[in-house]
Amino acid sequence: MKKIPALVFVVLVLFFGLAGSCKKGGGGGSTPTPNEANLQVVLNPPAGSNQAASLGPNFPLSVTISSAMPPQGVTIAVSAKVDGSSAAPFFTINQSTSGTTTNFSITNTPAATTALVTVTVTSKTKASNTWTGTYRYSRK
Repeated sequence: MKKIPALVFVVLVLFFGLAGSCKKGGGGGSTPTPNEANLQVVLNPPAGSNQAASLGPNFPLSVTISSAMPPQGVTIAVSAKVDGSSAAPFFTINQSTSGTTTNFSITNTPAATTALVTVTVTSKTKASNTWTGTYRYSRK
């Protein structure tokens, strides 16, 4: 008879000992969003500027990422449209890069107009990390 309480005790110790050592697995949940510095960008011509009228027809733009580059790089979207117009942009480009500086040439600017250029830089690692800037230029 003494063997039965001892056997029950051993079974209970093993049961609770094994149950306490089990942990819930990592599961297949979503990957946490990585921490990264907010994008800081420098445009040339500068964001917020109004450039003097020029002959054109091509207008240079330089986009420099001055913050730490996200691990997977960025996508730079550039669009130019006639300022104040609801018409579609006359120039658009999307370019992925891991380089610090990217150069563009805005083409097809209509003569005798002011163009509004919008530049949006988006991290490829963290889609909510974006920067947007605009500037204006004129073609004679």
